[in-house]
Amino acid sequence: MRTTDLLARFAKPAAAVAIAASAVVFAPAANAASGVTAADVHPAAGTFSVLPEAALTSAGDGTPAGAVAWYRSHLGSTGWEHYCEKAAENSYGTTGVWASANAHWNGASPKHTTGTPPAGSFVYWNISAYGHVGIADGSGGFYATSVGGKIGHGSSTSYFSNYRGWTPAAVPRH
Repeated sequence: MRTTDLLARFAKPAAAVAIAASAVVFAPAANAASGVTAADVHPAAGTFSVLPEAALTSAGDGTPAGAVAWYRSHLGSTGWEHYCEKAAENSYGTTGVWASANAHWNGASPKHTTGTPPAGSFVYWNISAYGHVGIADGSGGFYATSVGGKIGHGSSTSYFSNYRGWTPAAVPRH
């Protein structure tokens, strides 16, 4: 057998093995620690619901109703774990505005620490170095990542500890 034939015979399988191995090393873990611990979550304070993995849809349309609809269409998705700010921004049709939920809270205004947030408002918790953010449902609940390890719905902002408050519904901008 010629050397070129031998190389051709083993090159493709070797490349496939290398690609598969790199996927194992570099693929994000679906159930990696989210930065939200059991101490941060108070299920008795609010129920939550998650649905089977939703089909991915495009970014939101820039409206409060569109942001809520975006979260509803992603209920059950685990693909946004560790990316609560990115999910919140994407629900409004943008991304890359704020580096974290804490940065969003610190930069957005006006801030409200009482009252029921209107639908589509951003709701914030101080539960990690990066904070946590979701979108208000308008009835005292919210949609966010890390609700049972997925995008879910909590019936109360008390679901996570250290609730900060809310900022008005709007396309995120600096």
